[in-house]
Amino acid sequence: MCLAVPAKIISLNANADELLRTGNVDFSGVQKEISLAYVPEANVGDYVIVHAGFALSVLDEDEALASLQAFQDLADFEKTL
Repeated sequence: MCLAVPAKIISLNANADELLRTGNVDFSGVQKEISLAYVPEANVGDYVIVHAGFALSVLDEDEALASLQAFQDLADFEKTL
């Protein structure tokens, strides 16, 4: 099963070629550099859905936070098993 996870863009890495555009994102405390080639409209502070190191789309903040809460609720539930 593949999973795409919401992350918040915390910085952009300059590159003249849009296909090589990258940024640093935060996955609830874990920071990674990802490709932003598919989301040229994305900016610092935006939430994006990330799969396999690529941002696939920009998310509405409320939607992203709801998804992150659902992941947290699942993790909390697993601890009770």
